[in-house]
Amino acid sequence: MAETDIEEGVLLFVYNANSGAFSLVKDYLHQLTDPATYECRLCGLTYGNLGMKNEWKEFLEGLEIKVEFLHRDEFRESNPEVHIELPAAFIKGGKGLTLLISADEINASQILQDLMEIVRSRMEN
Repeated sequence: MAETDIEEGVLLFVYNANSGAFSLVKDYLHQLTDPATYECRLCGLTYGNLGMKNEWKEFLEGLEIKVEFLHRDEFRESNPEVHIELPAAFIKGGKGLTLLISADEINASQILQDLMEIVRSRMEN
């Protein structure tokens, strides 16, 4: 990935969950009652019972790139040509979307620090 894509782009995280109030409530209850079977590992790593984890929020604020988040339905609507397993992270720049972190990598993260290390490593490279 070209350095200018990162410097001028946006770090886009895409959740493997849909937007909307009903989905939010359903997903929240699922995470509370059976977190091991919840399909969005990105949500599980970065959100607690009271919202986005402070450690994650502070980490993102420390990055030298704008960060955005989309839900699965929002991403599919705005990028119908992109067929990729979610959750994932992309760099959105002048050349479109470039995959930065795959679903396999996010899903393999055991704790939030694992994910933060992947992000840090990719942003440095």
